[in-house]
Amino acid sequence: MTGSSGPTSSDAAVALGAGVWHTVDHPSAIGAVRRATTAAAVSLGLGEVRAAEAGLVVSELASNQSRHAGSGSVLLRVRRWDGHAALEVLAVDSGPGMRDLAAAMRDGVSSRGTLGIGLGTLPRLTSTWDAWSASGQGTVVAATFASPGSRPDPGSGAGLTRPMTGQVVCGDAFAMRDDDGTTTVLVADGLGHGPLAAAASRAAVRVFLEAPATSPSGLLERIHAALGGTRGAAVAVARVEQGTLRYTGLGNIVGTVQGDGRTRSLVSQPGIAGTHARAVREATVPLDTGDLLVLHSDGLTDRMSLADYPGLAGRNPLVVAGVLMRDFAVRRDDACVVVVPVSGTP
Repeated sequence: MTGSSGPTSSDAAVALGAGVWHTVDHPSAIGAVRRATTAAAVSLGLGEVRAAEAGLVVSELASNQSRHAGSGSVLLRVRRWDGHAALEVLAVDSGPGMRDLAAAMRDGVSSRGTLGIGLGTLPRLTSTWDAWSASGQGTVVAATFASPGSRPDPGSGAGLTRPMTGQVVCGDAFAMRDDDGTTTVLVADGLGHGPLAAAASRAAVRVFLEAPATSPSGLLERIHAALGGTRGAAVAVARVEQGTLRYTGLGNIVGTVQGDGRTRSLVSQPGIAGTHARAVREATVPLDTGDLLVLHSDGLTDRMSLADYPGLAGRNPLVVAGVLMRDFAVRRDDACVVVVPVSGTP
């Protein structure tokens, strides 16, 4: 899985486009994001009927954001696996949230006297979906739309990128690979912003995905050697193995293991891959079932704790990543966050 689509030489068969974030800050934005959704679905070959279903769901999600939260954002991106493609949607808002999400999924239920048909469309029209909401803490909904009979590969984790305000491309990137059931994840933050920063982080992704299976430190050494002609990047590589995490990093990528109400920090070394670095060192951290690995660039503040979000740790990792991006990303920098559950996709 990668933050920029492309082939891989590892066993992983899932690729993600970086996607486009749509801001819903006015009722007129609802129609715009609906049209973008249907156009994307048609371009993927999902057919007009399936595209219309996707457009309906996204329109209702955006309507809820506009009506109940005042504003929100919707991410549209492509998920590809084993010759198939699906449209992936993430709807994020900071509104009043809901006390009983399960009840809101039933058509006709509403907290404000209007029909709750928006959330009711999720179980009926999506290929997969998950959501998290709490009173006073907003709502995040993830959904995929694939062709009938095709179920999207959930992957082993999820990541998000978002460019800083005023930029079109993001200088941060992430990637995941699966080697014989072992998940390895990369986060790269290209030095600076804009296209040159993106070129560095994408070069790191390319080397990471094309390299033969090896240790995190071995992958980081390959990336460091390959980035010599770029601006360079802060890079971290982590591998989730049976009961342990192997981690190495250069620069300002932040890594934590969160679980059972505690947060354990992962330490990266000073340096920049591609320019200057000390000898790469690798740490081993014990893991428990139910732990979550969270890696992020310095475009997110490092004061996050999942203990502040009841029930969130058990949701789909894309939903978790959406909440963290919403609450901890800063607009003056590119941002990237990746979430990998130790026990597999919830």
